[in-house]
Amino acid sequence: MLIIPAIDIKGGRCVRLFQGEMEKETIYFDSPLEAARHWVDQGAEFLHVVDLDGAVAGRPVHTQEVAAICMGFGVPLEMGGGLRSLEAIEAALALGVARVVVGTAAYADRDLLRAACKRFSGKVAVGIDAREGRVAIKGWKENTSTDAAELAQRCEQDGASWIIYTDISRDGTATGVDTEQTLRVARSVEVPVIASGGVASVEDIRRLKEIEREGVEAVIVGRALYAGAFTLREAIEVAAEG
Repeated sequence: MLIIPAIDIKGGRCVRLFQGEMEKETIYFDSPLEAARHWVDQGAEFLHVVDLDGAVAGRPVHTQEVAAICMGFGVPLEMGGGLRSLEAIEAALALGVARVVVGTAAYADRDLLRAACKRFSGKVAVGIDAREGRVAIKGWKENTSTDAAELAQRCEQDGASWIIYTDISRDGTATGVDTEQTLRVARSVEVPVIASGGVASVEDIRRLKEIEREGVEAVIVGRALYAGAFTLREAIEVAAEG
């Protein structure tokens, strides 16, 4: 199982939010590049970068920072936040990212998702963010009645190559992962699922490792790493256990 450190960018700095609330931030690095260098030095093989300001604005904002990370470390990354048009997706891939993460647009504009998956085959992941199994959109500001597993199935049909499932109610809280909902989403699709939200200890990594065979190929970890609950190297060792 792949361990993917999260780098969330707000105001040009690397922060973590509490349950996705933009005003409840903790600054961990003054520069996203510092964060990237730190995690690569710790053994990261992949990075998850979110343009938080872009998610709210509806268009990418921190493209210079993302491009610098792509050029500076030789480690692939996925980028999300404000990718709501084919032009924005193409521009993000031109920065050098390995894949894009489409969130709100996947929910609101099925034609866009289909077009993106066709045009950029194998480079589109869909980020499904949910509270109690129901999808939230627009930078987590708007709740919907759509079931996360049903949206995952729809996105797979439309060509998504990965599903990133985030439990917003646990994101940034370090209260433990919701393996039940993650498993439900993973079982609803054939494409790989990446878990996100709530990882508090290496035991959470072990719990996710138990459902790896169900299609959960990776986990994105944020606050627990930044706060020092465990090291990235420790997480990687646990994820590699047989």
